[in-house]
Amino acid sequence: MIHFLKKNLNKIALIIFTALMPVISFAATNTTPSDPNAGGKIIDPLGNRYTELPDLIKTILEGAVKIGIPIVALAIIYCGFLFVFARGNPEKLTKAKDALLWSLVGAAILLGAWAIAKMIQATVLAL
Repeated sequence: MIHFLKKNLNKIALIIFTALMPVISFAATNTTPSDPNAGGKIIDPLGNRYTELPDLIKTILEGAVKIGIPIVALAIIYCGFLFVFARGNPEKLTKAKDALLWSLVGAAILLGAWAIAKMIQATVLAL
């Protein structure tokens, strides 16, 4: 065990540092002199925009969709190139078909998660 720790100390330190870095970077304190009672309090890094969990989840999901849709489009374009470069080779055609299938499955999961979240939001707001 000690040999393992000595051998992988750099990797372990990097993982711990990477995990703790967001905590350290968001721990800013309010030091504005205009409010003497605010000194030493931790500032909310997200501001007061996300006072409720559904708002935060909605923003995260919208960001995932905005990032995911171009990635899905690029994956489908890549699959088109795979089909073109296959030139009738059955092995390459199978690879291209699998890539297209999993690209479409990823798109369905992405859009399905967004649709389910919208339905849950509408149901909760209706209550």
